[in-house]
Amino acid sequence: MSAFEFFFSFYGLLLGLSVAELVGGLARILHERHRVRFGWLTPLLAVFVAIDLATFWNQAWVFFRGAPFNPVLLLVGLVVAATFYIAASVTFPRVSAEGVKTRIDLDEHFWAHRQLVFGCVLAANAIVWILLGFLALADPSWAAVWSIRLIIGVGIFAVSTGVAAFAPQRKVVIAALIVVLAYTMWNMTRAAHMLFASGGWSPAFGG
Repeated sequence: MSAFEFFFSFYGLLLGLSVAELVGGLARILHERHRVRFGWLTPLLAVFVAIDLATFWNQAWVFFRGAPFNPVLLLVGLVVAATFYIAASVTFPRVSAEGVKTRIDLDEHFWAHRQLVFGCVLAANAIVWILLGFLALADPSWAAVWSIRLIIGVGIFAVSTGVAAFAPQRKVVIAALIVVLAYTMWNMTRAAHMLFASGGWSPAFGG
């Protein structure tokens, strides 16, 4: 087992729990949909958290596959994944036992918990940015990772997520959510274009 395989067996498990919590929260809401007012803010927030989780899975491959084994990296992975788990577990409200008549308003839930969710997502990303910053200071090859596009992207993500978390005006929060979601969707669209431009992949079974 390589150092990366050992690290990812731990880190991937913790990120997987976040995915399970996010999907499980959606499933519980759908199970109790007869007493849920859905709105659109919490579903958009869930899409944002899901895409960022997928991005972190990708970042683990890009940034950590050459890392040596070290307990500090396990601790960093634990902090990042645990922070994401908190965000994922709060994205959807906890649903009471079936049969309870209390109504659930997802828009109200968004406004009550958006600081915690956006704040945790921002904190998890900031930890990775700080780590990459230290690596860039120690090794010129890592400094090359900080391209102009990456710096602009980090700025857009950080500002939009911070505004969505802490701005007092609701219209500003909604605008920031739309901006950061549009940015993450643009990144995924760009990745899809690169996949198709490269010819995709060939079937693994016999021909």
